[in-house]
Order: sequence, then structure tokens, then C-alpha cells
Amino acid sequence: MPRKTTAAGARARRPRRTGLCAAAVASMTAAAVGLGVLAGTPAGARPVAAPAPVVTRAALDPALVAGRGAKVAFAEQEAENAATDGTVIGPDRTAYTLPAEASGRKAVRLTAGEHVEFTLPAAANAITVRYSIPDAPGGGGITAPLDVAVNGKKRSTMTLTSQYSWLYNQYPFSNDPGAGLLHPDWWITECSCVPAATTPAPAVAKPFRPSHFYDEQRLLLGRTYRAGDTVRLTVPAGSRAASTTIDLLDSELVGLPHVEVLAANVLAFGADPTGRRDAATAIERAIAFARRTHLTVYIPPGTYRVDRHIVVDDVTITGAGNWYTRIKGREAALGTPAADGSTHTGVGFYGKDAADGGSRNVHLSGFAIEGDVRERIDTDQVNAIGGAMSDSTIEGLHISHTKVGMWFDGPMKNLRISDNIIVDQIADAINFHTGVTDSRVTNTFVRNSGDDGLAMWSEKTANARNTFDHNTVQTPVLANGIAIYGGTDTTVSNNLVADPVREGSALHIGSRFGAEPFTGKLNLDDNTTVRAGTYELNWNIGLGALWIFALDKSIDAADIRVTGDHYLDSTYNAIMLVSDWAVKDQYDIEGVHFKDIRVDGTGTSVLSARAAGGATFENVDARNVGAVGVNNCGSFNFPATGSEFSLTDLGGNDGDWLAPWLLPNTITCDDRPAVVPPPAPGAW
Repeated sequence: MPRKTTAAGARARRPRRTGLCAAAVASMTAAAVGLGVLAGTPAGARPVAAPAPVVTRAALDPALVAGRGAKVAFAEQEAENAATDGTVIGPDRTAYTLPAEASGRKAVRLTAGEHVEFTLPAAANAITVRYSIPDAPGGGGITAPLDVAVNGKKRSTMTLTSQYSWLYNQYPFSNDPGAGLLHPDWWITECSCVPAATTPAPAVAKPFRPSHFYDEQRLLLGRTYRAGDTVRLTVPAGSRAASTTIDLLDSELVGLPHVEVLAANVLAFGADPTGRRDAATAIERAIAFARRTHLTVYIPPGTYRVDRHIVVDDVTITGAGNWYTRIKGREAALGTPAADGSTHTGVGFYGKDAADGGSRNVHLSGFAIEGDVRERIDTDQVNAIGGAMSDSTIEGLHISHTKVGMWFDGPMKNLRISDNIIVDQIADAINFHTGVTDSRVTNTFVRNSGDDGLAMWSEKTANARNTFDHNTVQTPVLANGIAIYGGTDTTVSNNLVADPVREGSALHIGSRFGAEPFTGKLNLDDNTTVRAGTYELNWNIGLGALWIFALDKSIDAADIRVTGDHYLDSTYNAIMLVSDWAVKDQYDIEGVHFKDIRVDGTGTSVLSARAAGGATFENVDARNVGAVGVNNCGSFNFPATGSEFSLTDLGGNDGDWLAPWLLPNTITCDDRPAVVPPPAPGAW
């Protein structure tokens, strides 16, 4: 979501228009998919002391998140758990640092000649490397090599880039590290002032607020290796990068390309699979033919250049699998701004505008969309998927380097999104915007979004009866992992959200950005958050892993049930309910019910109440709490009757965090309690 600061504690609501896993075959055995005999390890090639592989999910023991998050085809291995002669950096949760944006808040820094070596936990023929290299001195990025060797034999040299990384300054950010403040009339935490209204003007360090450091790259290894084989990443001599930071390696076994025989094959319509010639017109011809003949459009293995939107309606488009079929485009400046304000276009599949009736019966699967977006311009429609698509499905896509992976402007209904991977976005990964109903996002993996990972935004027209279920969101650089802005009858369930970096949280319920009220039911069921609850720059406080925020209006008309959530290793509070200072006496938060919750580790409190209202608690168990269990400031009016926020104990709340003397509304207010880093979470 957009964010802007105009005064201390104020956050504006600027509207904005923006438009996992691999396929199931990846789980098949090598013999079944005909990938050849598993490569044996030559005698003596494997290091004698190769460490046992440590497989994690969001840098956690997988047992702690069993049954939650997206089911993916790859195995995640953190670089800090691998063998290396480099330097482990972190842990650190301070924004604008490399370890803060790393999965698990740690990474490995390599210089020329240094390496990190992973031991494969299972058969694999493909890897994904998440990394960071420095920006060019004047911005714009550099490229640098990284050698890949398996069992001591060099397989490839990856060309890393920072062209899609490194943003600076205030929202909506800049690619120029030397730029002055974009908004000197906004209040900033660094000087606790409005620079333009301060005499003498404060000195602001440059680059100002660097962020979005990481990118990732995929590589097919050319053969299948077995469990116990080693993958070594080495920075060769002469690299342009002063250092190369490796965050993690994902390894997987990718099946053979999918073949669609009876189909409108785009090659027959002139599409170039080498990427040298534009393929958009050929794909559109295939779509037109397929609609007339009721065939599927098939895009076989290759790289297809598409530098603009392809409008889709009543059509099925499938690729050979997202490792094999790549739709890749360059961002192109428009000679004249479009009617919607866009100044650029780029690769994307768009449904028709809702005002024109929208699209229906669109089915997209089995390919990658790779954009070229390097800056955030909120008026630009440079998203991978956009428009309105009813009665449609999107599955098995890999999306990178667009502004928003999928942005839907309703009214529209019955969209099913599943089994996708969305990484390295400038803004959100997926946003249901305005009147999206009866739709679902499931089993989708998100990493390194530049704004909310998954969002429902009921701007002007309410969303209704939508679900986010069994998804994983890791390291959103700005804002929240999963955010719900208004709407009716919403479910957020069985998700895993890890490592939000700044000005947001893992799970967010927000009455803001001009959203319609929350009504009906809002269920948050069986979600897990880890290392969540960021530092809020504009308030100069820490947020909760679950952050409920009444800014535009009260949150009091919905039945909000938070059941079965696990809040692990929360940087500040596990749960925060808050209204903005300017509206603290106008809006409250009511009707929130917590049941069967586990809180394992908080830097400060289990609950921070900074609003009027109330909530109920039943079987909420907590341990390793850094400060008091309840920090009840209410609306900061402190009447003689107690806080304006009331707690109702429905029983079974273990861990001594909710003592009787706190009930119903004892004032226990510490505006900025000291943070005590909790121990790592463990089995309950």
C-alpha cells in the first residue's frame, strides 16, 4: 500500500493504481520423468567434512510450521548454516541493513576467492540463489560473476545483478543514492523534525534510507545430482562487486517440460523462442485462433520477448513449466501518458477493465513472467497480471521484477490463484483491489515484495468472501506480509509470514487508505508469524506481529476471530491494537476475540493496547515475554476509571501474562518499553 508522512504520527492514504512452488511434476522421481540416471559423486570429489544439510522453512525448523504456509517443491537452506570461509553477518533487525532483509536475519558475506558450500538434502537439478551485490556509486546497479561448482567441478558462472535492487529515500523512493530528501516537508524520525521547517536545517546522511538489497536468480544444473552432493558458490577473482552476500539456496528436482499437443502453439503463429524478436503479436494471433477453435494456447520452452500488455479473455494459456517457458519484457516509456496515468508499459497479461465488463474464463499456467521494473511509479500499470478476471484461474507461474505481481481492479468474482512463486517486486505481490469477491489465493510463495505481500484493499467498493490460505510470505521490505483493508467475510488461514523489515507487520488489519468498513466475519485461523513486528518510523515505536489499526474509522462492526495463530520470536509485541494520535478519541477497536493462541518470545509485550475498545482472550499461552504481558495505554487519556481498553479473560490463559489485577482495564502504560531479544522459538 502507498504510504506518506506529513506530520509526526500521521500517515496519509494516497490511492494508487497498479494494475509455490513449481508444478506438481517436480515431485516425481528422476526415473519417472526421464531425466536420466542420478549423477554419482566421483571418488574423492566430495569434501570429507561436508556438513549435514540443514533444511528450514523461513529459517525455522520445519516442525514448528508443519501444515502451515505454502507447500513448495524446493528445499530451503540458509547460507549461515552451510560451510563457508566467508563472514556470517547478523542477526540484525535494524532497517536499512543487509542482515535485516535476509531470511532469518542472517547471511554470509563473501569477497573474491571466498565461498559458501551447501550439501544437497535431496535429488536436485536446479537451484535458486538469493543474493545481494553493491549498487553502482551513482545508482543503477552493477553486474558481477558467481561461480557454481557441484562436487568440486565447475558447472556454470551466474551473472548477478543489482539493477533491480537498491532503492533509497522516502516513498516512493529513488534510484539515486545521492539524492536529497524527496519530501523535506514530511516529518522524519532521523531528526524528529520536519526538515523544511527546521532552522538550521538538519544534515541528512546520504544515501538516505537504502533498502531492497536482495535479488534472486535461478539456474538449471543440466543434470540431476543426489542427496549428499555439494553445491559451492564462489566469488571469482576480479569481481566488480566489493562483496557478494549470499542469503540462501533453494534446490529442487524439476520435471520434464510439459507438452500440449492439441493446441494453438505460438510457434506456428511466428513467435520467436530466442527472445530476439517481439512475440506479443504472435501470441495474440494464437489467442484469437484458440478462441475461434476452442483450443488451448501453448507456449513451448523458450524465452519470448513481450514489452507490453496482452489482453486475455475467455482463453487458456499454458506453458511448458515456469522453469522452461519465460515471458520476458523490457519496460517501455509511453510517448503520451495513458488515460489511467501510466507513463510506462511492460510485460503483462491483463483482463479487460471492469468498466468494460472485465474478462471471464481466463486460465494461465506453467510459465514465468520476468519484468524490467527498476523504480516505483504508482500510476504505472507495469504488473505481471492485471485488470479484472472473473471465473478464472492462475497457477504455476513464477513472477519476478514487475511492479506488482498480480493487481486486480474489480468488481470481479471467483478467481482462483494457486501454486505460484512471486519474488523481487517493487510493490505488492498480490492485491485484491475494489470489489473482488468469492476469490482465493492458496499455496503461493512470496519473497522480497517491496510492499504488502498479499493484500485485500476494499477501496470505495468492499471486497467480500475472499480467502488467503496456506501461503508463505517472506521478507516484505516495506509494509506487511498479509494485509486486509476493510471488507466483508474474509478468511486468512494457515499462512506462514516471516521477517517483515519496516513500517509494517506480519498480519495487518487496517481501517485505512479509504477502505470500506470491516463487516461480517473476519477470521484469522492457524497462521504462524516469525521475527515479525517492525519498527514504525513515523511513530518511533515497535509494532505487533499482528497489527490492528483504526485510522480512518472505528473497527467495531465485524466479528473478528483470531484462532490458533502462533506468534514466534516477535521483535516487539505479539499483538498490537492502535489508533492514530490524531483520531484516538474518535475511533475504537471492538469485537476482537483471541482463542488458542501461542506466543513464543516477544521483545516487549504479548499485548499492546493503544486504542479505546476491548478484546477477549481464551487459551492464549505465552512464554519468553520480554516486558509486561499487557501494555495497556488505551487512548492515552488515563481516566480515573482505568484504561479505555478492556480485556476480558475467558479462561485458560497460561504463562502469567494476563494476571487478574490487569482486568478489565488496568493502566499499565510504557510508551516505548525496553526491548529484550527473546530466545529462538522451540517445540511447545
